[in-house]
Amino acid sequence: MFTTLAVIFILMWIILSKTAVIVPTRLACVKERLGRFHAVLEPGFHILIPFIDKISYRHETREQVFDVPPQSCITRDNIQVQVDGLVYLKVMDPKQASYGIENYRRAAINLAQTTMRSEIGKLTLDKSFYERDNLNQAVVTEIDKASNPWGIKVLRYEIMNISPSAHVIHTLEKQMEAERERRADVTIATAQKESVSVISEGERQEMINVSQGERQKRINEADGRALAITLEAEATAQGIQRVAQAIQQPGGKEAVRMRVVEQYLKELGRVMNGADVSVVPADLANIKGFFEGVGHVSQGMSGKG
Repeated sequence: MFTTLAVIFILMWIILSKTAVIVPTRLACVKERLGRFHAVLEPGFHILIPFIDKISYRHETREQVFDVPPQSCITRDNIQVQVDGLVYLKVMDPKQASYGIENYRRAAINLAQTTMRSEIGKLTLDKSFYERDNLNQAVVTEIDKASNPWGIKVLRYEIMNISPSAHVIHTLEKQMEAERERRADVTIATAQKESVSVISEGERQEMINVSQGERQKRINEADGRALAITLEAEATAQGIQRVAQAIQQPGGKEAVRMRVVEQYLKELGRVMNGADVSVVPADLANIKGFFEGVGHVSQGMSGKG
């Protein structure tokens, strides 16, 4: 009796499991009826006809990421590199993903590898490093074009690593070291050139400043001498004018005669004191005539005034 109940319970469980199906939100199930496609079951609870309906395929509806294994590629300049990446895709049509291709995951990965080898072969090694965005876009375009009948959508492709061989890496390091040394030499030469230029410019400016200073100094000295001569001439003219005005005053003529006589005697005494022999005028009468001549000159100046 117990065995019979157990068998009945197992049969009911099998029938119930084949009849009631709960589809999670993240999945889409493909139902076949008698071996033919019947419907795509959306997330939720569904009732199947036992032994007639069957869930044949289950697909992840979320975005999926697959690792593309490293592969050997040859660049345009005949350098071998290892390239790996990640491909992101999403199932858009569960029916096509079930019947359009046997395994869309493997197909997407293989197509990504093939496309990457082709794109790497179009570029040199240097360009392949800084044109990753273009490579990624090219892979996405090619896979998306081929995968349209598969019911999937390729969202993006990302290159993870581009790894040249050890010999190529050593060569690149030597090239980079040589380039750094070249840049250092160029920088030093440029600095020396600028230094010489700055020094020569400073010396030239110094000579210009000195010459301008000397020129201004001579101009100032000339202006000073001209001003001194002008002032002296003006002072002399004013002195002569005052002397002439003083002569016209009462007693001016006598003062002039006395001043002339005094000056004459003073110069005569200086000459006698400085001479090695005694100097006596040859004709003392000439002195008297000299003084009388001075008087006549003074009278003549007075008459003209």
